[in-house]
Amino acid sequence: MSDPGGDWEDASPERLYVITGGRSGALGPATLDLVTLIVARSGPKPGMQPEHAAIIRLCQAPLSVAEISAYLGLPVSVVTVLLDDLLAADLVLSRAPVARAQLPDLALIEAVIDGLQKL
Repeated sequence: MSDPGGDWEDASPERLYVITGGRSGALGPATLDLVTLIVARSGPKPGMQPEHAAIIRLCQAPLSVAEISAYLGLPVSVVTVLLDDLLAADLVLSRAPVARAQLPDLALIEAVIDGLQKL
């Protein structure tokens, strides 16, 4: 355990426990993954938890969950709990990244190549 009289280390388990309120996951169904984009709806509100305010300041432009985690120096699991709080309070929006387009049928690609070669 850490020294009760000393300062908490930035990544100490006690600090992370306090930041998340003891929660280890989202309250509802997990909708966030590493590439989910987050964007703030407005600026930080007075009296917000510092980590929530930091996320809102960072997300004035869309950022992925992984980027937010890296910028804050917090584990992704902690960031997802914090983002769940912000999503529940309607302070941020989340958007799944644009899915990769499905590749066309291989037979179609071969037919196009054959047609181009005959030109």
